Amino acid sequence: MAVYAYIRVSTEMQTLDNQRFEILRYCKKRNIGIDGWVSESVSGTIAIEKRGLGGLIERMCSGDLLICTELSRLGRNMLMVMSILNVCSAKGISIHTIKDNFDLSDNINSKIIAFAFALAAEIERNLISQRTKEALAVRRAEGIRLGRPPGRSLKHDAFSQKEQAIRAMIAEGYTISEMARHLGIHRNTLRRYLHGK
Repeated sequence: MAVYAYIRVSTEMQTLDNQRFEILRYCKKRNIGIDGWVSESVSGTIAIEKRGLGGLIERMCSGDLLICTELSRLGRNMLMVMSILNVCSAKGISIHTIKDNFDLSDNINSKIIAFAFALAAEIERNLISQRTKEALAVRRAEGIRLGRPPGRSLKHDAFSQKEQAIRAMIAEGYTISEMARHLGIHRNTLRRYLHGK
């Protein structure tokens, strides 16, 4: 029997250290040796065959054990987690999750528990998403501007360098179309700049 540990974070900004620590502590308590690690920074929505996890499961044999901190590390939604559990079950691979405290072996009780957990986790994510959308809608209704604050555009900076020439042409009575041709820009772009000042 070979034992493999799987660690996943969604972005490069997150750290793998906490998961690694949890797995090492779990294995030390149970006197389990780890034969290989797979760590990756990838979204749980990415198909398993495009992730290191897919290659790991492909290499694993009947009787092998896969350890991870929680079921949500395997996949982002219930269907993906259930698909992974199904593949592991068909190959005779056991999965131990630490935080969930599940021993997902090839028996019906494990499959029912895993299904219930994956469903609960997906419902929780959907509720969080819904609450976030509702909070943003309230802020919009209150007139609060969302997103990154506007900055100075490169076009505005480019016009600032031509400010003297534009003022001189205005003083000489040039039309917007004539100024735009002289500056090599579209008249509507120049009009927006002049009205924005």
